[in-house]
Amino acid sequence: MADPYQTLGVARGASEADIKKAYRKLAKELHPDRNKDNPKASERFSQVTNAYDLLTDKDKRARFDRGEIDGDGNPASPFGYGGGARAGAARGGNPGGGFSSAGFEFGGGGDPDISDVFEGLFGGARPRGGGFASGFGRQPQPKGANVTYRLQVPFVDAATLNPQRVTLGDGKTIDLKLPAGVEAGTQMKLSGKGEQGPGGAGDAIIAIEVQAHRFFTRDGDDVRIDLPITLVEAVAGGAVRVPTVDKAVMLTIPKGTTSGKTLRLKGKGFHKKDGSRGDQLVTLMIDIPADDVGLQEFVAGWTDARNPRAAMGV
Repeated sequence: MADPYQTLGVARGASEADIKKAYRKLAKELHPDRNKDNPKASERFSQVTNAYDLLTDKDKRARFDRGEIDGDGNPASPFGYGGGARAGAARGGNPGGGFSSAGFEFGGGGDPDISDVFEGLFGGARPRGGGFASGFGRQPQPKGANVTYRLQVPFVDAATLNPQRVTLGDGKTIDLKLPAGVEAGTQMKLSGKGEQGPGGAGDAIIAIEVQAHRFFTRDGDDVRIDLPITLVEAVAGGAVRVPTVDKAVMLTIPKGTTSGKTLRLKGKGFHKKDGSRGDQLVTLMIDIPADDVGLQEFVAGWTDARNPRAAMGV
């Protein structure tokens, strides 16, 4: 049962942002896709994921900090570490070699059945000797283990929050609603969808991976795209169709546009946690055809006396 703080390498008072930052760094290093020949890395990745899950659950983190559960989320022993009847005798004051408490005598010449004492502590034993009565209830049974799934989400689906169908280990499928602000490394918890245990089922942890796109790239909450335009469109300007993560829209190209000019389409980026959206940044790239005789003849009869590199000192 590893300490989740030590597993992630953060202090006990670490903020949620620090915990998330530490997890992302470790998850990137230990990701199974990067360590296919290293089973220890896969095991470590699972440990890091479980530690992150516990520490980002406010209730579980508080219970762990109070010592109520261990690093695996299971109830902690009410007796702490070590000890037992003999350990108690080493601390305590019966000259006969044992000690007495609440009507029981341990050690010495007639030890009672120790299992009866522990049974009584957890609520099932009849009082013995001096009428010992327990205030402890039965120890809660541990839940089953959490199960981590990696979900590959297409770029456009991540940007538009398109629901994803997930097949769990039991063969059942669910439609998963992506959260605003979703990005690579985002984790989602499905309570009770993990492995079965004596105290109920653990949780399913969905680790999101956003797939690359063939022409869109992500820049924070914005989406970037390089848009090819013709020389005529650059010189004369005009409206052209441009793809977005939602659907194609019309974009006006200013007259005299040069390659590298970036135009902004408001609200066409990723959904933010506050409910707003980023933008799409369109960088215009003039596409010159090769071996175009007409264009070559035009350039041969046209002169541009400017030095566009003068600002660079050349």
